[in-house]
Amino acid sequence: MMNNGTFTLFDRYNVGCELGKGTYGIVRKAFDTRQQHHVAIKCVCLGDEGIPSTALREISLLRSLKHANIIRLYDIKVHQPTGELFLFYECMEMDLYEYMKLYRKPLSDDLSKSYLRQMLLGIDHIHSNSMLHRDLKPQNILIDWNGSLKLADFGLGRHFQMPMRMYTHEVVTLWYRSPEILLGAKTYTTSVDLWSIGTIFAEITHNRALFAGTPDDVTWPGFSSMPDHKKTFPQWKPQNMTQLLFNLSPDALELTLQMLAYDPDQRITAKSALESSYFQSMPKHPVIPPQVNQTKNTVVTENTTSSNN
Repeated sequence: MMNNGTFTLFDRYNVGCELGKGTYGIVRKAFDTRQQHHVAIKCVCLGDEGIPSTALREISLLRSLKHANIIRLYDIKVHQPTGELFLFYECMEMDLYEYMKLYRKPLSDDLSKSYLRQMLLGIDHIHSNSMLHRDLKPQNILIDWNGSLKLADFGLGRHFQMPMRMYTHEVVTLWYRSPEILLGAKTYTTSVDLWSIGTIFAEITHNRALFAGTPDDVTWPGFSSMPDHKKTFPQWKPQNMTQLLFNLSPDALELTLQMLAYDPDQRITAKSALESSYFQSMPKHPVIPPQVNQTKNTVVTENTTSSNN
């Protein structure tokens, strides 16, 4: 242990505060004295069954994914005396969920557009490498104060081959889970990740989670034949998305609805989404998010500090 309560790991990393808890371990911030930069360290306790399958998936996927909008895995080490596995990642400021919780209002048009484009760039790279993320949600999207966004937490990700075969339904947090997974589809495709991104974009532009009406065989051909379909489903009337997503421009609304198509075969791909007219006008410089004070729960701007209490 060091005097300030931190400790040294592998004679290289000065490990400090806890950043959070991931799928299978605690994440802490540390300073790499050799490379002279901060890293995020995820500690995984190795039980009798060895390395958890989620950790193995994340290691396998991230080692083959190199992209500006995907979190980078620097190194993997096992601490023999304690039987712990340590994963070393690039360090980001916070996750999108935490940021929205502190910011407490919709993100600006430029910032939300920048974040959506970065999410799509990252997921397009994942899909182009025949992988699914399967757990996109604000908690698994990391940001920094330079305006960068990175997709993280690949514990539920997996490789896929065409034609798609049956995969588990125990994926994606409920609010961001696509309707075909909810209804027990035998197979699903990369479109499940686009549904998640659509719901996230609606959330950051309106500062609340998005819900829609009950689909039918008109809005989604084959809906009633899904394995988990029930005739007793309550029939919620579809909401007027133009009114519900009132903060969005016509181009942004059109793209959002394409990502949120009930029928997965009609849902837009990441590559096509990046060609949307919505992205024709992008800021020339990176859009910097307003900084938030994590301890005092305030939004910090260049000239003023406004309370969010």
